Amino acid sequence: MENSTLSFYLNLTTFMDIGHLRYPAFIFCLLLYSFIVSANLAMILIILQESTLHEPMYIFIAFLSANSLYGSTGFFPRFLMDLLSDTHLISRPACFTQIYVIYTYASFELTFLSIMAYDRYVAVCHPLHYHRKMTPKTAYTLVFFAWICPACNLAVSITMIVRLPLCGNKIQKVYCASWNIVKLSCATNAVNNIVAMLGAIIIAFIPFSFILYTYLRIVVACWKKSSEVRGKVLQSCLPHVISFVIYSITSFSDTALSRQNLDEINPFVAVILSLEFVIIPPVLNPVVYGLKLPEIRRHVVKILCLKHKSTKNSCRTMPESVLTM
Repeated sequence: MENSTLSFYLNLTTFMDIGHLRYPAFIFCLLLYSFIVSANLAMILIILQESTLHEPMYIFIAFLSANSLYGSTGFFPRFLMDLLSDTHLISRPACFTQIYVIYTYASFELTFLSIMAYDRYVAVCHPLHYHRKMTPKTAYTLVFFAWICPACNLAVSITMIVRLPLCGNKIQKVYCASWNIVKLSCATNAVNNIVAMLGAIIIAFIPFSFILYTYLRIVVACWKKSSEVRGKVLQSCLPHVISFVIYSITSFSDTALSRQNLDEINPFVAVILSLEFVIIPPVLNPVVYGLKLPEIRRHVVKILCLKHKSTKNSCRTMPESVLTM
């Protein structure tokens, strides 16, 4: 029976015994998940409903929000159950499914940030050719490859990890992660290591390099422009840069944590660092884009005004500068 449990179930060991504090923690995380769902869903609906937002930049933002819903849904339901549970066993099929969802979410986030950087690069450096180069067909083609390439790449990687024989079942994390599974493997396979390294390079370093290159070209293109032009470019690019920085910091924290000996790290710090990766980008992305992009902010204000009939008259008299600032 013990061998059967060892082979079929994995144990998430980073959960701390916080006693009755588990209930406030559960409520807080549930509210956080509710905010992620409602904020990102609102962003998608606003972009879908407003014809003026049917442009490549906003289409990419909508898909970025959809990816936030996808990633948070792959993490939060199971995490909320574990907060209230005394045992944290997860079956191998469920564990590998969670690995696939969370890692594809991370890869989709990076590929979407890459095509958004390319979109801003074309808009700033080739403004006269923007509408010819970034047609709706081109935008949806980029989105398709942003989905399909990481999905196929990770399907191959997960398949190789599933085949590994395991000599333990303890995962030092609050969710399943591929590197933690590899560390449980009984055998070292050079082919698996090479494939994993190449996959990491393709998924991470190439998009990172591309994003940095495009924003460097944007900075160079704007260097000799007037302050008014630089201000408009900054307003357009700043949300994307903020999202990229947030993603870079949180993903680096998670990657660095996976390579450390967690027995030497404060458990609370380990949990916080591992949760940054799946919580902070879905929470902040709709806030950043909703506040920084005037077109989205204007429609958000309009919807809020229409929903509160008591302030409807004040909305009508609201200066246009407030809606478009």
